[in-house]
Amino acid sequence: MPITPAPPPPQPDSEAEDGEEDTPAETTRRPSGLLLVVGVGASAGGLEPFTDILDALPADLGVAFVYVAHQASGRDSALADILHMHTAMPIVLVKEEVALEPNHVYLAPPGVQLTVAELGLVPSARPDDGTQYTPIDVFMASLAKELETCAVGVILSGSGADGSSGLREIKGVGGITIVQDPETARYDSMPRAAIATGSVDLVLNPPRIAEELQRIGRHPYVRSSYARRPGHELVIHQEQRHCIFTMLRNASGVDFTHDKPPTIRRRLQRRMVLHKLDSVEQYIKYMRENPEEVSKLYQDLLIHVTRFFRDPESFKALAAEVFPQIMQQRRGLSPIRLWLPGCSTGEEAYSVAIALLEVLGEEASAVPVQIFATDVSETAIEHARNGLYSENIVSDLSPERLRRFFTKTDGKYRIAKVVRDLCVFARQDVTRDPPFSKLDLILCRNVLIYMGAVLQRKLMTVFHYALKPSGFLMLGGAETVGAQADLFAVLDKKHRIFVKRPIETPSNFQIPVEYNPSRSPHRGPRLPAEMHTPHSFQCEANRLVLDRYGPPGVIVDENFQIVQFRGKTGLYLEPAPGDAVQSLNLLKTAREGLLHGLQTALYGARKSDKPVRKRGLRVAFNGAGHDLDLHVIPLSVPGEERHFLVLFEEAGAAGDPPQEAGPPPPQPPSSDDERVKQLQKELAASREHLQSIIQDLEAANEELQSANEEILSSNEELQSTHEELDTAKEELQSTNEELNTVNEELHGRNEELSRVNSDLVNLLGCVEIAIVIVGSDLSIRRFTPMAEKVLNLIPTDIGRPISQIKPNIECPGLEKMIARVIDTVTIQEMNVRDSEGNWYSLRIRPSKNVENRIDGAVLALFDIASRRHEPWLRQARDGTRALVEIVRQPVVMLDGHLRVQAINRAFTDLFGFTADNALHRLVYDLGGGAWDVPPLHRLLDDLLPRQGRCVDFRLEHEFVRGQPMQLGIDASRVDGGDPGTTIVVLAIHDATRFDAGTAPPADSPS
Repeated sequence: MPITPAPPPPQPDSEAEDGEEDTPAETTRRPSGLLLVVGVGASAGGLEPFTDILDALPADLGVAFVYVAHQASGRDSALADILHMHTAMPIVLVKEEVALEPNHVYLAPPGVQLTVAELGLVPSARPDDGTQYTPIDVFMASLAKELETCAVGVILSGSGADGSSGLREIKGVGGITIVQDPETARYDSMPRAAIATGSVDLVLNPPRIAEELQRIGRHPYVRSSYARRPGHELVIHQEQRHCIFTMLRNASGVDFTHDKPPTIRRRLQRRMVLHKLDSVEQYIKYMRENPEEVSKLYQDLLIHVTRFFRDPESFKALAAEVFPQIMQQRRGLSPIRLWLPGCSTGEEAYSVAIALLEVLGEEASAVPVQIFATDVSETAIEHARNGLYSENIVSDLSPERLRRFFTKTDGKYRIAKVVRDLCVFARQDVTRDPPFSKLDLILCRNVLIYMGAVLQRKLMTVFHYALKPSGFLMLGGAETVGAQADLFAVLDKKHRIFVKRPIETPSNFQIPVEYNPSRSPHRGPRLPAEMHTPHSFQCEANRLVLDRYGPPGVIVDENFQIVQFRGKTGLYLEPAPGDAVQSLNLLKTAREGLLHGLQTALYGARKSDKPVRKRGLRVAFNGAGHDLDLHVIPLSVPGEERHFLVLFEEAGAAGDPPQEAGPPPPQPPSSDDERVKQLQKELAASREHLQSIIQDLEAANEELQSANEEILSSNEELQSTHEELDTAKEELQSTNEELNTVNEELHGRNEELSRVNSDLVNLLGCVEIAIVIVGSDLSIRRFTPMAEKVLNLIPTDIGRPISQIKPNIECPGLEKMIARVIDTVTIQEMNVRDSEGNWYSLRIRPSKNVENRIDGAVLALFDIASRRHEPWLRQARDGTRALVEIVRQPVVMLDGHLRVQAINRAFTDLFGFTADNALHRLVYDLGGGAWDVPPLHRLLDDLLPRQGRCVDFRLEHEFVRGQPMQLGIDASRVDGGDPGTTIVVLAIHDATRFDAGTAPPADSPS
């Protein structure tokens, strides 16, 4: 795709002119031969969309694909054979270290974890330390670290949240992130978890993903990311930068003028690739037509790459070297105050809080701690305030820390209240908003690397001001205090820990840090010279001097402070004794004879904003006089303060208009006449300068008078505001009294609730009924002491679902019954038996809250065979057995489960087995299974439940081996409502003696 360059303004803003170099964190490695690496992560249901993507991709795109999926370890995978049918690219199963090559598809074997190192894939065994297995996150994090802007992350269908953290890493280094549309995914957990991170560029279906990968792989800026071919790098001109920064500042209030140009360029290039644009002018036009793109670019420039305990060794250094000293230096009840600028989504702030709590130990509750965590992104701050993180954080936290400082909620982890209460999150632009003060520690890691040297120096003074005299500063691994070594001493060079030096903060310290004023240079406050980028003035001055002049000169600012010396100026200027800053004022460095002309020219150029030339000046140097011409030229650059170029030209130098031929020059005057003329010129210049000063004084008096009127008006407004504040104070006092009243009412209600709760506990403890209260989610909320014994419960079962409890009663489907009661608001009753044979009446009824809403159920077990009935029951049982024994006809008594409860001697004599072998056994198991015959099943399972009784049921079978029998059975069933109380009685007579011709047919009731 050809690139259409924008018409170049007078001077391009190239990186060489910016004078900025990439820090180690910003340096992109560009391998030769490999253009792009696409990491594809998937789980359940991800194979189908991946094959759809391969079907739509050409085999010569010049891109390497790495497919990492969740697969069961310990078995061979047929994934390579399947993918061979969908692409002509070679399929490589990575069983050993291999180099990445374009137009290849690499697969991670089951149970193998892939990482990228030195442009190669390195397989390793699945970790066996018990932590959560997240192979997609691990691979994408290493891909982002190795390839940075040349990495693309794709998440397809799957369960869980694996891959979401890896996409954040890729987005943080400038790569591109794509997720399958959850509506098209068979399992949408992984896509939705990735989208929830806010780090996803495109959400597409599989065919559209293939189209985007083709377009991205063939985009000219993507290809030129590796080989820096001349003419293919993205060039952003000064006017284009100014336009983009203005739109960003108007939309967000954040100024990126002093961010490093390589970072800006890569983020712009990334957005242009996503929108299919080939030039910066096209992108600026797109931003103007689509205001939401300005917000997206702003979010891209705010790089959020963080996790819990990132760089664990640094936190160990904090715990070993910094926190103990802070505790020793702490006085009285003063709190420990920490500030974390650029906190992103809060992981680092919470990590510091956890590390501090671990160091404090048992003293944590007695030591007040204030951790101020700030960031310029409101979205990131809101995420940090919620304190809710995905389950993939388990790879960054030990099991002890997870258990102590987090609670699991709906598949996510929420930070514990003891940690959350220590942290205060707020939106803050550290370059513009006032800092916190009296701090023990400032932890600013991986923030300064994205800022220019000028802004870094300014922030060092801000940090020095904010810290206590013995405060500590911790920076990232690629950051240092730089030129501000006089402000901070090194405590730990390896971990970038510094301690504040006990010196005064520099006098040029400003809060807020103003570095790009939009007001007129005549009215706005003058900025320190160090806050200006001199490159634009140098470029403009170079062009003017090389084209027209070439003499020595200087560049001065609006107050005539020298910004830059050009050429040899020693003949005209001499540093004045005293303060170095004051000695750089041009008027104080002018040599004898030059001051009056220089003053007139400078004030004239500043007032008229036009070039001013003074001829015939004479400067004294080493006892000799030198004639010169002075030229003052205003320099104006958009968005910058006005400067002036002052040039010193030899009298009669080239460039002066040629003299016309005429009479010979007069004889040189005497020295006295020459001195008089010189004094007259100086007097005239002094008068002119005095007149200019008088005019300026009159203008200043008018401005002061106007300012005085404004101050009087402001004073009246302040008085009015003071009255409003008094009124507001009275309202606040009234509100405070109301709050005190409400507080007293709440205290009374709390006491009442405490009494009610005590009464409830005592009541439940006295009631000898097994009662269990469950919530709407079927979790146990409360139970009586009797329930502990009957249902086999323990105190720690509170909060557990009742489905996880194995009760001591025979009640299958108990969970479904409770759910039915809650859903239908009906009462369920049934009789149940425990493992000891005791019978209970189970009653389940819905539970209502104070708002008359169903919020659970109440289970009550009533003993229906209590000890007071035992004598009667024993007497009835003994009587029944005695009755069965005296009957001469074979009789057997069964319960509702068809288990033998009693038999008589006639029964055992007829069938040849003892009572001990028959009692409590299933009737079909008698005789070694001889009674398990279809006619008996029909009698007991069909006829009796329907009819209740059956007379002379005929059954012919060989119940005793070698002895065929024809039996007549009289049966009766007494239904007790449940199997435990139901009785079935079978009276049997041997009908073998009947004549076959007169006997009724077998297997039929009479």
